[in-house]
Amino acid sequence: MNIIIALIIFSIIILFHELGHFLLAKKNGIKVNEFCLGLGPTIAGFTKGETKYSLKLLPFGGACMMEGEDGDSQDERSFNSKSVWARISVVAAGPVFNFIMAWVFALIIMASVGYDRPILSSVREGFPAEEAGLMQGDEIISMNGSRTHFFREISQYSMFHPGQTIDVVYEREGKRSTVTLTPKLDEESGRELLGMNGNPQRERGNFLETVSHSFYEVKYLICTTVESLKMLVTGKVGLKDLSGPVGLVKVMGDTYTSNESAGGVGLALLSMINFSIFLSANLGVMNLLPIPALDGGRLLFLLIEAVRRKKIDPEKEGMVHFVGLVALMALMVFVMFNDIRNIL
Repeated sequence: MNIIIALIIFSIIILFHELGHFLLAKKNGIKVNEFCLGLGPTIAGFTKGETKYSLKLLPFGGACMMEGEDGDSQDERSFNSKSVWARISVVAAGPVFNFIMAWVFALIIMASVGYDRPILSSVREGFPAEEAGLMQGDEIISMNGSRTHFFREISQYSMFHPGQTIDVVYEREGKRSTVTLTPKLDEESGRELLGMNGNPQRERGNFLETVSHSFYEVKYLICTTVESLKMLVTGKVGLKDLSGPVGLVKVMGDTYTSNESAGGVGLALLSMINFSIFLSANLGVMNLLPIPALDGGRLLFLLIEAVRRKKIDPEKEGMVHFVGLVALMALMVFVMFNDIRNIL
């Protein structure tokens, strides 16, 4: 049951991404040939109007297939017959819809359980925070100029900037002060720490705080994804550390089971919604990468066209995206086997 719930959530997120492309395509008068969920052979489907709606065999991925999107077409309603800005709006709509979905999920979580304020519950003896005079009850305002809205951002900053000296602005009894901290290696965990501990309990805010912190939650996850990609590019993490759909579904299923045992179905569902914020924001960021076959790759070609005011040969562009798709499929197969190996 837990795996089924994870697959449903994963499918909904992908479907909402493709819905963004679909709705903007329809709005701009572009013919949509097929709107599908999944990959591979069609196992069920129907045609309504000019569009075929189908369900594919593999429950990962999806597509909004538009007329003339990857080749030449004489149809006046083809993708490439529209203005460059209309096409940019259609391509960008998928990731934008993912960010919107992530915010909606975050709003549910913030309204239900609140957020973790960046207030210290204690400081660890012998670590930089204590040595600098930070105390229980201090609220961390910013780190190296980056505004802090959640306690999670404190440990996140230290993880993504190891060994870096950090200017910390904190507030105590309405007065703000600044201290400079350098993370210290914790022999037990092998991590560089500042020695700040936070309260695991979340606090509910008023309506405006709930709405604003929902945006901050999405921003936090976008930044986390971007920083993780930087670590991948710089070699701080390897391809073996990547997890694909199989691994994510496994993690989601395990998370559902553990939370159901601890707090019942309600807590388990909230944990799934919380996980969905990460997935949706992550999918939005990944699709904006300037890689052929991804939305970011298509946007790059469209932006080049907008600057040079001349269309790129659709067949040549389609070939580039095809090569990119093959490479992405190869990476997906690698990650899938890596997931299966880790599970077994």
